[in-house]
Amino acid sequence: MEILHSKIIGQGQPFLILHGYFGMGDNWKTLAKQFAENFEVHIIDQRNHGRSFHADEFNYKCLSEDLYNYIAYHHLDKIILLGHSMGGKTAMLFAVEHAELVDKLIVVDISPRVYQPHHNEILKALNSIDFSIHTSRKLVEQQLALYIPEKGTQQFLLKSVYWKDKGVLDFRFNLLALTENNSEVGRALPSFTNFEGDTLFLAGAKSDYISSDDEPLIKAHFPNSQIVIVPNTGHWLHAENPKDFYKEVILFLH
Repeated sequence: MEILHSKIIGQGQPFLILHGYFGMGDNWKTLAKQFAENFEVHIIDQRNHGRSFHADEFNYKCLSEDLYNYIAYHHLDKIILLGHSMGGKTAMLFAVEHAELVDKLIVVDISPRVYQPHHNEILKALNSIDFSIHTSRKLVEQQLALYIPEKGTQQFLLKSVYWKDKGVLDFRFNLLALTENNSEVGRALPSFTNFEGDTLFLAGAKSDYISSDDEPLIKAHFPNSQIVIVPNTGHWLHAENPKDFYKEVILFLH
């Protein structure tokens, strides 16, 4: 059984952070350091991402199982669980399946509903990279720019490019598995599942991932939840407005 890669900092109640699609734990480094002043923070790479293991199978059931195995391996209990986007879906499923392990749940800019696959341009861009031709980060960036005009998204994806061997670049994520299982990422939380614990949903003010139409569904799955809108943010709330993001999380936890 393979255990997810993580960085653990700080002391206190375990606080686990799950990144989004194409991301990795490192995306959360800055905020994690702040949270580590009060908690034992685990910045986790989910399967097929970051430094964690690669596998053909990729869906929320196995992402939730990976998390369960990680928690058992580290003998954790009464965890605070925070997940962004895809990580938020993993966190929701884990909380409804293993409520006894979760003290508080924080879901960042994702709702329990189904989302239509909408990463096609990103996947096209990533699959157009040929590391035998694109032999520098600059060349990779130029190739991504042909498909993805947003600088921020380009930079986010470039974070997962690393030197695999001398002079040979590669992606840290398992592009083949993510491409083949892309439709899994938008799946809804299974019906008639719920988590009674304290739950915070954080929504980006300029993001359409959580709308007022989602509130009844959120309440059905998470009866003890509140939805807070973080100002001046799109989908990457934690990167775009870390100050207010941190404030809202700490307010909820205390």
